[in-house]
Amino acid sequence: MVATVRLDDALETTLNRVSKMLHKRKSDVIREAISFYAQNVEQNKKSRILNAIEKTKNIDKKEFKDFEGTLDDGI
Repeated sequence: MVATVRLDDALETTLNRVSKMLHKRKSDVIREAISFYAQNVEQNKKSRILNAIEKTKNIDKKEFKDFEGTLDDGI
């Protein structure tokens, strides 16, 4: 697949600098950057889901303890 990307001057300068520094073609740098970004997005999503699960488990534990306390009171 061929893609065309428009870059502002600052981003073009950054791409040129990184490309020269790594001795890689600009297209290789762009591909690696997209891959890196996608991995970070996926990891961030997974982390947020795991945090939500943990938060839900903690809330459920508290509610269970409160309910258990009510049962112990004979109500």
